[in-house]
Amino acid sequence: MQLIWLRSDLRHLDNTALSAATHRGPTTAVYLISPQQWLAHDDAPCKVDFWLRNLRTLSDSLQQLNIPLLIRTCPTWDQAPAVLVQLCQQLGVQALHTNQEYGINETRRDEAVAHTLEALGIEFHSYLDQLLFQPGSILTQSGSYFQVFSQFRKICYNRLHMAMPQTVAPPKAQAPLNIERDAVPDSVQGFASPSASIRALWPAGEEEAQQRLARFADQQIHYYQDERDLPAKPGTSQLSAYLAAGVISPRQCLHAALQSNNGEFESGSPGAFTWITELLWREFYKHIVVGYPRVSRHRAFRLETEYLPWRDAPQDLAAWKEGRTGFPIIDAAIRQLLDTGWMHNRLRMVVAMFLTKNLLIDWREGERFFMQHLIDGDLAANNGGWQWSSSTGTDSVPYFRIFNPLSQSERFDPDGVFIKHWLPELADLNKKQVHNPASAGGLFGVADYPAPIVNLSQSRERALSAFKNLPSKQMLEVSHG
Repeated sequence: MQLIWLRSDLRHLDNTALSAATHRGPTTAVYLISPQQWLAHDDAPCKVDFWLRNLRTLSDSLQQLNIPLLIRTCPTWDQAPAVLVQLCQQLGVQALHTNQEYGINETRRDEAVAHTLEALGIEFHSYLDQLLFQPGSILTQSGSYFQVFSQFRKICYNRLHMAMPQTVAPPKAQAPLNIERDAVPDSVQGFASPSASIRALWPAGEEEAQQRLARFADQQIHYYQDERDLPAKPGTSQLSAYLAAGVISPRQCLHAALQSNNGEFESGSPGAFTWITELLWREFYKHIVVGYPRVSRHRAFRLETEYLPWRDAPQDLAAWKEGRTGFPIIDAAIRQLLDTGWMHNRLRMVVAMFLTKNLLIDWREGERFFMQHLIDGDLAANNGGWQWSSSTGTDSVPYFRIFNPLSQSERFDPDGVFIKHWLPELADLNKKQVHNPASAGGLFGVADYPAPIVNLSQSRERALSAFKNLPSKQMLEVSHG
């Protein structure tokens, strides 16, 4: 008997571990419900609900192949070895198959499971599946992990030109086993059910993910470069939640993008090239998590930035979290997140930079808040984005970056369409005033909308000063030497 241990790979097509297991013999699948671990990781209730809904559709697909899906509860991952050993012994399993995951807790869990099973003579096989390249295979000339994305991307493109990652064979149907599948629970204790509107925005299943990919590759990808930064336009693929849960694979995405661009990477459609680059950003941040495990431990990538004098400002933090900063583009973005479980990528950067630069509040506060609300929450991508925005992470730009929320708003939502959708109280303002209601005149600006909580120019100077006074890398190396 083969056992496939499903995690963030909730699909039956192009699933490396599932394909390998079914081609070796009769296969059973298992999924571990781990509520305390998920709470410790700040997983959003809407994300847990999305996993369960996708698990239900996957269970039906596997049932068509006579592969029963079993559900086990494992409150925290340190209990995974015992739970899986018991199941393997109960079923007479010879080998367990699973796809690699990359956070430090995930790596330790898998090492513990492998060690425990192998001591009992049960094989443990793990496969590259949620990435195009094995972490550790894209390195600098000195043998270290890349810290600059543009250099990493160049090597990735060279490798893709030489050999395209191929999708794997579909899992084989098998004779029925005398094992009943388990029902997937509707909810998990500790995670409230999301609104019906969030569920409607994010239907479950591989079929939905494939349709979104096909629609995007057919209709939108060629406009992607021009429209991806405009939050009022449907310019993005809306696939991030499906990629994070593994309902669709990066290989499937890459092949669809290339097919829409006549097999070309860097020539042809600029939109296809830009979207493939976004897939490589996802790849880059997962490689960073492996190469620099401190980022999984709430540590800054740039160690000198651990000395930043972050402000303890609970009222400012609460205003940011509740979308009442007095800066419409920030508040509209937060409302989008709270209402939909998702935030437009350009706005994730604008909102993060406002918190960490203008409010000088620790990026970890924002990283955690995003994870608690994002349906596509992913440790590597979320941490990478927050550290990039806060200038504590990877970035090759030689100068210090602070986005101005007003100019970002005017540039990317010029008519205020996005703002007015999420902030209907500003609907009567003209397209200049809507970005900065305080400029609309009157004693208190706009009724029902707060005044700005911070002065942009003064807060910019405060942030510049804070970063300027950090110890240098060289000083830190000497002091830690």
